[in-house]
Amino acid sequence: MVESINAKVEYVTDGTSFMGPVSYGKIMIGDRGFEFYDDRDVRKFIQIPWDEIDLVIASLVFGGYWIPRFTIRTRHNGEFIFAAKDAKATLRAVRNHVDPKHMVRALTFTQKLKRGWQGIRASHKQKG
Repeated sequence: MVESINAKVEYVTDGTSFMGPVSYGKIMIGDRGFEFYDDRDVRKFIQIPWDEIDLVIASLVFGGYWIPRFTIRTRHNGEFIFAAKDAKATLRAVRNHVDPKHMVRALTFTQKLKRGWQGIRASHKQKG
């Protein structure tokens, strides 16, 4: 059995982890960190202490009416992508522990295209 890093659990919801094959489980937010536990396999879990989180990136759809997924970028272990049954409430609970300046919106599709185009133009200017 896996030991939780939290002494006190503040929020629990159903969630999905998109690390490798999709796994369904519970997202737990507590006093010491963010945790995800798989429903089917107890050996599959993700524990992220609050001081390890660098950015929380939320994908917003319909002007923030719906948040299909969010990404947690850590200082040393890369990015973890999650979806929650109630993503707004989950991110509000995370905001109590992470500096709101470290919670950002993901780029929209058109912003990604624009930045890609600008990168291509900049690389061609350097060559010529």
